[in-house]
Amino acid sequence: MSEKIIDHKMIINGDYVNSVSNQKIGIECPANKQLFATVPRGIKEDVDIAVKSSLIAFQSWSKVNPKERGKILLDIANDIDDQKEEIAKIIAKETGNAIRTQARPEINLVVDIFRYFGGLSSELKGETIPLGEHVLSYTRREPLGVVGAIIPWNAPVMLAACKIAPSLCTGNTLVMKAAEDAPLAVLKVAEICQKHIPPGVFNLITGTGSECGEPLAYHPDISKLSFTGSTAVGKLIMRAAAERVLPVSLELGGKSPSIVYPDVNEDWTVDGIIGAMRFTRQSQSCTAGSRLFLHKRIFDSFIEQLANKLDKLIIGDPLDDKTDMGTIINNKQYTKVCDYIKDGLDNKETEIICGGLPPKEGPLSEGYFTIPTIFRNKSNEWRLAKEEIFGPVLVAIPWEDENEVIKMANQSHYGLAAYVWTRDITRGINAAHAIESGWVQVNQGLGQVPGHSYGGYKQSGLGREFSLEGMLDSFTQRKNISINLNTPAKEL
Repeated sequence: MSEKIIDHKMIINGDYVNSVSNQKIGIECPANKQLFATVPRGIKEDVDIAVKSSLIAFQSWSKVNPKERGKILLDIANDIDDQKEEIAKIIAKETGNAIRTQARPEINLVVDIFRYFGGLSSELKGETIPLGEHVLSYTRREPLGVVGAIIPWNAPVMLAACKIAPSLCTGNTLVMKAAEDAPLAVLKVAEICQKHIPPGVFNLITGTGSECGEPLAYHPDISKLSFTGSTAVGKLIMRAAAERVLPVSLELGGKSPSIVYPDVNEDWTVDGIIGAMRFTRQSQSCTAGSRLFLHKRIFDSFIEQLANKLDKLIIGDPLDDKTDMGTIINNKQYTKVCDYIKDGLDNKETEIICGGLPPKEGPLSEGYFTIPTIFRNKSNEWRLAKEEIFGPVLVAIPWEDENEVIKMANQSHYGLAAYVWTRDITRGINAAHAIESGWVQVNQGLGQVPGHSYGGYKQSGLGREFSLEGMLDSFTQRKNISINLNTPAKEL
């Protein structure tokens, strides 16, 4: 028996509304391919209404005392914290991400993000410029206006929080388009926000990229665009910003290298590679360390340890606490990942270490489940080593010369994250400095935390998130004011 389909609404000007078109988008649970919810299919007219309400709300919200805005963010964080288990279940159901390894950590990070930016409200300050005793010259940080934000489905609530919290802290208002495949947990967070902020300060719309995202990107009253997603769509967002010379922040794709030196052929490094590859999120992460450069001396033994650990991961129901690894988000992405695996299997220069195509029978065939897969290849110059797969497919490449492996690591139009593994810290630091990526970790494969200056080099994006400097650079503009203090006196 099919479960009841729940009808959700989007939030515009503090109200819960359907689209002007009255059309809906179905939300599928990727673990069983069953429709369980609907959201409005927003169109240009809905975007217009949302932006207009945010434009009006900006006039008063931008004048709220920054410390008061910070307190509001802290109150939102507390409310999210109180409801985090409910939200974690929504994340697991709509994204397919396992509740223990992914959904709960994600919502805990969301609470931390709101608390972090809530505490930064007093840092919205400028500087004085010493131009002489006769002049008072100073700068001030001012909000931009209405921010248009578009987020993806892989970690939807965390990526939404990285735009909501700094936007609101700095006095901007926000119109956000949620990912059409995973809008429900973000809607829940937006609902919590509405209890603390005036109508129109944060509007959340739902819909497709072409019908809803594109009108938002090109809307004449948007003052800033913030996008997280693929590099291909990021280029479209950049074109939209160029039309009106808007500031734009882009957090895009990645094909991140992990370089393992021969002195760390150890269990903790194997665990670190599994973490860096984001296997327990089905590697649906732009920071996934999907190019593994293993020193020849330890290649065979390390790969064997890695394959053995991956074989022990429990793949299954995302809502089951025993599950380590859930599902791919939808059929389109599942088919794409399978095509990459077929490509690897058909490549005569490639050896499969573990994994392969998903099972066609049994419990895992009922959803978009894939299995961790490792291919060995001598070259960095093939499709699976160059393109972002966004699935649990790892390419392992042996190396011997340090200069050559750094060169291979940098042979990518991406430059988001990178991982270096060695007990020689000097060597690790030198490698980290040489790698062309915006975020490099040495001897750990962890995710982002508030305070990181997170963003990409090359086609992995523009701007930074998660940090104070990211907030100031991305969501404020600096104004300089100079006052002549030697104005001639006038007799009264």
